[in-house]
Amino acid sequence: MASDGARKQFWKRSNSKLPGSLLRSTAKMPTTPVKAKRVSTFQEFESNTSDAWDAGEDGDELLAMAAESLNSEVVMETASRVLRNHSQRQGRPTLQEGPGLQQKPRPEAEPPSPPGGDLRLVKSVSESHTSCPAEELRRLSWSGIPKPVRPMTWKLLSGYLPANVDRRPATLQRKQKEYFAFIEHYYDSRNDEVHQDTYRQIHIDIPRMSPEALILQPKVMEIFERILFIWAIRHPASGYVQGINDLVTPFFVVFICEYIEAEEVDTVDVSGVPAEVLRNIEADTYWCMSKLLDGIQDNYTFAQPGIQMKVKMLEELVSRIDEQVHRHLDQHEVRYLQFAFRWMNNLLMREVPLHCTIRLWDTYQSEPDGFSHFHLYVCAAFLVRWRKEILEEKDFQELLLFLQNLPTAHWDDEDISLLLAEAYRLKFAFADAPNHYKK
Repeated sequence: MASDGARKQFWKRSNSKLPGSLLRSTAKMPTTPVKAKRVSTFQEFESNTSDAWDAGEDGDELLAMAAESLNSEVVMETASRVLRNHSQRQGRPTLQEGPGLQQKPRPEAEPPSPPGGDLRLVKSVSESHTSCPAEELRRLSWSGIPKPVRPMTWKLLSGYLPANVDRRPATLQRKQKEYFAFIEHYYDSRNDEVHQDTYRQIHIDIPRMSPEALILQPKVMEIFERILFIWAIRHPASGYVQGINDLVTPFFVVFICEYIEAEEVDTVDVSGVPAEVLRNIEADTYWCMSKLLDGIQDNYTFAQPGIQMKVKMLEELVSRIDEQVHRHLDQHEVRYLQFAFRWMNNLLMREVPLHCTIRLWDTYQSEPDGFSHFHLYVCAAFLVRWRKEILEEKDFQELLLFLQNLPTAHWDDEDISLLLAEAYRLKFAFADAPNHYKK
């Protein structure tokens, strides 16, 4: 166990690298209960400034997605098969099921497509002129979306585009026009005293993002600055918080890859993309990122209560999944907030390569509450994935440094598929045990 002096010296050196607003995250939350059904003036104001889509716009079509649940038995079959095949290739017994996991009977229906998806089926569903169950597109996308149809499928899964092909051009034109009306109305105010700090922080954070080959292109930096500033102005409940900037990148890269050929997403070059195409991609990225943040905005409000709650839930979950790992971290005084804050704040984007993040988000957009609820199980599976290395490390400083710099630089889609399969098994194990973590 590290001495107090060693820990103080470590934090003295490393404090500047802590992700997000950690000082804000440790603020004490109010304990006074809120009365049920009380609508405050702030809530009314927030509803008036929300970027939510028109209610009921799509009727009963594909993306009037009322959070329909995924076919759990079908996905469980996929998860089990991925883990089983990996274990066989490694010459090991099949991975053990999580605590309390009772395997359901295998479904009689044909199992879903293998990881990577079925291009023909996904294309058929995403380009259909008629209604089809949201569950079908989600099911086909869960195991990975083929690159040629990923841009359209992400727009559908996020709720940005309607299901019917004939209605999409008008929707795109309307939403893109609306976004650039925001630019015209708000962007000049970035130099006003009231918004200077927000814009300055965005301007400082963007060059620090990765991958540098993409982010440091002047056109990309300008696009990201506009997207983040407009979002902050339109969402006064949180404003801009470090971590939100990372969430722009996957959408931007996926949408621009529709127009250029890039073998490596980290080195996408936008110099040859027409200005009008870049404008449309900028608007599409803004709206899809906004939809994502609608579901996790409490991660970025004052004191970031959403992140604090999720880190606590992760701690409780890991204590049930792998008590030995949990006890080892506790004995060496490693606190979950010290490494898992970034996992929640950046949705693991700083932990895995960008192409792995994009594959991860295929599934997150296919899962109901994927970026909030399912992400918790992914983080638990991610931590336990390193149990051997964690248990071998006996020093506080080295243990924490390892958790903050995990060796994932060479991860590929198979690693993400294994992680997602294990996360789904954990979710399945505790689906009927809501007390597996304390709320």
